[in-house]
Amino acid sequence: MTLTPLETLGIILAVAAGTQLTRWLPFWLFPEKREPPAVVTYLGRVLPPAMMGLLVVYCLKSVNWLAAPHGAPEVIAVAVVTVLHWKWGNVLLSIAGGTAVYMVLVQLVFA
Repeated sequence: MTLTPLETLGIILAVAAGTQLTRWLPFWLFPEKREPPAVVTYLGRVLPPAMMGLLVVYCLKSVNWLAAPHGAPEVIAVAVVTVLHWKWGNVLLSIAGGTAVYMVLVQLVFA
């Protein structure tokens, strides 16, 4: 399927408008002067750890624990992420370090 230039421009503008709306909406709904509702404060507190747990489950859901290498690269990478985050508390360092270790393990060690 080929789009015309006008259709392409329409899609780009719709995506840009949707992106901008989602960026500005929280500031419009909850200005600095106003206290956000309790449910928003609660969700802001509990959703980040819940999302991290969800990502861990998603990343480990397809590991075959009964076949070699029995999830060793995944378990080692999770341990590296945990140690890096515990020691330095930097999310980007933890994610980058765990990803690098995992890629080295699956490409070179357990290949």
